[in-house]
Amino acid sequence: MNWKSLFYIGATGLALFEVANVYFIMPMPGSQRMGSLDAAYFLHEWRWAFRAIFGATMAAGFLPAFRAKRWLALLVLVAVGAVIFNFNFKMAAEKMFYQPTVVRMADSTENKVGLDKLVLGIELNGQAKAYPIQYIGYHHQVRDTVGGEPVMVTYCTVCRTGRVYAPKVNGEPEDFRLVGMDHFNAMFEDATTKSWWRQVTGEAVAGPLKGAQLPEIHATQTSLREWFVLYPSSLVMQADSTFSEDYANLDTYDFGVERGRLTRTDTLSWQEKSWVVGIESGKASKAFDWNRLKQERVINDQVGERPVVIALADDDKSFFAFERPDAAAVFSLKNDTLFNGEKSWNLLGKACDPANQDLIKITAYQEFWHSWMTFHPYTTRY
Repeated sequence: MNWKSLFYIGATGLALFEVANVYFIMPMPGSQRMGSLDAAYFLHEWRWAFRAIFGATMAAGFLPAFRAKRWLALLVLVAVGAVIFNFNFKMAAEKMFYQPTVVRMADSTENKVGLDKLVLGIELNGQAKAYPIQYIGYHHQVRDTVGGEPVMVTYCTVCRTGRVYAPKVNGEPEDFRLVGMDHFNAMFEDATTKSWWRQVTGEAVAGPLKGAQLPEIHATQTSLREWFVLYPSSLVMQADSTFSEDYANLDTYDFGVERGRLTRTDTLSWQEKSWVVGIESGKASKAFDWNRLKQERVINDQVGERPVVIALADDDKSFFAFERPDAAAVFSLKNDTLFNGEKSWNLLGKACDPANQDLIKITAYQEFWHSWMTFHPYTTRY
């Protein structure tokens, strides 16, 4: 064999590997519409073996290639170095989206976040906290404690999915890093087993823990103004000045006027980027068109065998879902109060008359239609 050829074979193989290692788990043309998860995980797990093999091949043929055509060998060396640098330090997910350096919270008197901003709100053990989507949309995950419990607040802007999980694996605290995405949804890798976890479901989809599930924590998406009405003593995550420019890129995301290819909104119903509210009940799932919800304000329906009611607050942003006491109970909405006959409840499901029972909260998700139908292939539609 011509020894100098080994240098060029190794260089080509290493460059192609570095591209493929990122291509399958980042939103590049065609990459997110194929079933490439297993291949992506294989490449990632064996990345150092591939690098060692191709690097050794390059080293074996470098001197003969250098002696034959010095300028070409150096040019190829620089080109491969540029590929390695860009695909590992510029285009890797964890190098594009960073965690906040500090999670700073403020009450309503010191809060600097606009009251019309959307938040994911959590209430645990008597403490309430809210996390602006504009901020967690950039970070993808924010770690905090609420009511003494650790929480992992996540958001994927490409799917418009907000989820909150208890960051525990097999009952033990765990750390996660953003590793990329699959079918346009963010994926996290745990530090201990290196398994990959899907943001939209909290399920491990690759690695030793494949099939395991993160415990989900109930969260509510509202405007900050509505959240303060419901929880006046709540704390709110404030901006980390380190990421001011990154936050600014998502300044209009809340309102659906973002025009980026991946984060835009379709204003017509049931299009790829249309908004829906999704509800799961056992193995059943159902999507409710956001435009229809804005028209009707309150929807009485069923998901599987479970009677549900969805209400949209007067601000046209905050939505809530509850289990209806029975299929015959029909709710109406007036001035952000739910009514069923003579009985009434606020938007937390608290009965206005203590003699009546509170409503059971249901976790409902605002999501792009393409995301909901991808991860709920048997969903029905309202």
